Amino acid sequence: MTDTFQASRVAFLGAGNMAGAIFGGMLESGYPASAIVATARSESRRREIAEQYGIRTEADNAAAVADADVVVLAVKPQMMRELCLSLRDAVQQRRPLIVSVAAGLTIETLEGWLGGELAVVRCMPNTPSLVGAGASGLYANDRVDASQHKIATELFESVGLVEWVEREAQIDAVAAISGSGPAYFFLFMESLEAAGIELGLPPDSARRLALQTAHGAAALASQSEFDPAELRRRVTSPNGTTERAIAAFEEGDLAGLVEKATHAAAARARALSQELSQA
Repeated sequence: MTDTFQASRVAFLGAGNMAGAIFGGMLESGYPASAIVATARSESRRREIAEQYGIRTEADNAAAVADADVVVLAVKPQMMRELCLSLRDAVQQRRPLIVSVAAGLTIETLEGWLGGELAVVRCMPNTPSLVGAGASGLYANDRVDASQHKIATELFESVGLVEWVEREAQIDAVAAISGSGPAYFFLFMESLEAAGIELGLPPDSARRLALQTAHGAAALASQSEFDPAELRRRVTSPNGTTERAIAAFEEGDLAGLVEKATHAAAARARALSQELSQA
């Protein structure tokens, strides 16, 4: 963790599961609790956060922004306009790095609500961030300088992999692949578990085998010198059981279904951006 990152005071506006995963990861990486503040409407939630993480909490978003170098916007997209408008004066006075983890909201929209001329990073994290195994896609506008770029990188590296994209439109592709992607794998694991039960395995055994197989395949693919296509070829013996299964997947056009699904997700991400910007 760099000195720049250590010196930054970070305010999380909204303290749901994703925000908790991020500041929890920061603390585990050695970030000082004294430099983090989180806001929540519920007094019980603020008390829970303070007790669990040892960080400062606030009910007043503007008070949290007043001394922040980085402001993480972590409320639901439908609540973002009201939040940003209420913060416009505080943000314009302080001019921190703005980091949004809200799906569907473009930097142009956020800047408009916040008064403009701000350094903004848009991030698409995913739910495995909750266990430190996230995959986050990030895009920065032209006002984000090198030190702020590094801060944003380290912020999300505390909960997993970080990939920067060159165009904001590519965030929609990130949403379709890694943002929604965990659900695709959960669906496949669910289906594999059900197939195991149908083939005669006890339900508990079917679940453990399906989950461990998914975990093992991902670990192997991550650590191997070979790409997934080559790993698949290496485990597919001619005229063997795997070859028969792969043939069934290909007959059902698995690749085509994945393409169709991800394009549908990306299209919905684009539509959400338009809907939210007009709200």
